[in-house]
Amino acid sequence: MAGWREALDGLDEDHRLMLEGGSLSQLFLRYPLTICHPIFVGTLYGILASLTLIAPFAYAGYQDSTSLESMAVDWGTISLIFCAMTAILGGFSLLISSLFKRPPVRLENRRRYLFPIPFIGLLLLTWAMIGEAPDFVGNLGWFLAILPGPLYIHLSYAPRWRMLDRIDRDLDPFDGMKRTIAPEISVESEELDDEDLDEVVSEA
Repeated sequence: MAGWREALDGLDEDHRLMLEGGSLSQLFLRYPLTICHPIFVGTLYGILASLTLIAPFAYAGYQDSTSLESMAVDWGTISLIFCAMTAILGGFSLLISSLFKRPPVRLENRRRYLFPIPFIGLLLLTWAMIGEAPDFVGNLGWFLAILPGPLYIHLSYAPRWRMLDRIDRDLDPFDGMKRTIAPEISVESEELDDEDLDEVVSEA
């Protein structure tokens, strides 16, 4: 772990910040690269997503007078499916990153859009389990509950892990890359766009 960290000190600030990542990536990257492989990070996300389903499964089982053992089996089955899906998606993201050699995207300025997604999915799943919801609501809930983790791994974490792994193996992390930093939208520009929009609305 110290190897790639020492190598980052020799990079310019933009590349160093890109490879260090935000607080979430830094949380994973505190551990050796083998442990924080995208497949394992995807599995961890699947576990966390599964834990949020305990309450809806328990309530739906109580409403249907289902035994505790049956509820546990149903929840365990869904949890295994979740973990398998997110682990496979993590490995697939790393494969795509290795093929296309795309730089990691920093998602700090987009958290306000990504953060509510799993909670919306959980609400839809809860509605589908305990209420009379249309059939598509449950499917949409599953999709939204799973989406943020694999999306983060695909856009940000897997490309970053690939480059750090190459540094750790004394290889050029930028070999074969057409560009080494993904274009970012700064918070200042977003705020400026919001101000311009407010002016247009006030003039209308």
